[in-house]
Amino acid sequence: MRSKETQKSKTVVALDIGTTKICVMVGRRNEYGSIEILGVGKVASEGVRRGVVANIDKTVRSIEEAVIQAEKSAGMEIIEVYAGIAGQHIKSLQHQGILTLADADKEIARTDLKTLLDDMYRLALPPGDKILHILPQEYTVDDEEGILDPVGMCGHRLIGNFHVVTGQLSAHKNIERCVEKAGLKVSDFVLEPIASAAAVLSEEEKEAGVALVDIGGGTTDITIFQEGIIRHTAVVPFGGDVITADIKEGCTVMHEQAEKLKKKFGSALAETIVDNRIITIPSFNGRDYKEISEKNLSLIIQARMEEILELVRVEIKKSGYERKLIGGIVLTGGGALLSKVDLLAEYRTGMSARVGLPIEHIASRQRDDVSSPIYATAIGLIIHGLAKPEVVDETDQLVNAKSTDTMNATSDLKADAESTSDDAEDKSGPKWVESVFTRARAFFEATPDQDF
Repeated sequence: MRSKETQKSKTVVALDIGTTKICVMVGRRNEYGSIEILGVGKVASEGVRRGVVANIDKTVRSIEEAVIQAEKSAGMEIIEVYAGIAGQHIKSLQHQGILTLADADKEIARTDLKTLLDDMYRLALPPGDKILHILPQEYTVDDEEGILDPVGMCGHRLIGNFHVVTGQLSAHKNIERCVEKAGLKVSDFVLEPIASAAAVLSEEEKEAGVALVDIGGGTTDITIFQEGIIRHTAVVPFGGDVITADIKEGCTVMHEQAEKLKKKFGSALAETIVDNRIITIPSFNGRDYKEISEKNLSLIIQARMEEILELVRVEIKKSGYERKLIGGIVLTGGGALLSKVDLLAEYRTGMSARVGLPIEHIASRQRDDVSSPIYATAIGLIIHGLAKPEVVDETDQLVNAKSTDTMNATSDLKADAESTSDDAEDKSGPKWVESVFTRARAFFEATPDQDF
């Protein structure tokens, strides 16, 4: 019961800094193990382009506004956050580590795996790059390949395959600087596609093989799972913003009007438009109203979505897992809100597709409030934060250790005093006499020591 109370009391704050929105979400686990959302703050993102901070001051203001909203709805002060990191600067590579064990008869321990993992941080990277995540994949012990957990095995040579995700150090530092200027502290940085995967993918899909396609405002992130392991990550430098820009040019409307047209009337598959309605858009300064065909709008959207999905298909093929993804494609992010986008994905890639909603880990009564794919990253960040063990301050540990030692010493003195007083009382009574004879009999009846 105590563990349930501890889980419920741990509160995690997620900060999703996107190209179109900045979202702050507060959550914790309830007594049933589901995530309970305590508060949400969402504002339009200013100062971020394609997932990278382009204006520090504007980004800080947007973060502060989102934090104020989240604090008001959660009824608590926000100090630490788990921040997501994404952008077209994200790259990935496969690398192999080798460890020669001194004693082949000794079992492989967790410390050996950690040694291999730590060696990956010594990789030579291009100037300005930083390792964001190192994801273990498979191990080889001597000639035995495809081992997921070699702990307890015996061998002379341990080889580990790792998926290394890197990003620009400047982009990482700029996000950190924005968070600090907003008066917050970063508990950890998490790659946004990995966070989204935790929110919308089931363990069965990860085991069977699935490609998560997170269509954001500035970029489209691809994460491929197979046998429960991340096999490939990639970033396509196009997202929902380029669709809005195409609508703006093709329909000759303002940016805000193009965004509203995309969200309210947009469809990713023009052939599904049966009633070709005419959309009337008010103009400004006395100009005439503008009329746009719903089918023409969908044709503009479909053309750009086909380009994005073609790049996604190329990345999946490049990974080498194109024919191994039984789970197909899962679409999430703001771009997944487009009507018929899953059908278009099936047509362009030849794989089954569905829209991933981040509701599996959420308490049932709150699923309608945060069921949109735009919250996938934020909910995934909360899942990541709740999975990490709480860190106890070393000063507190020292104080607790000293107080424990003092209490133990006090209790020992008290026990000695009590035993002394008991002995003093017992020596005058028959219990003391009985104990002397009992000890004497036990001494003489015991087996003699062979050394004497």
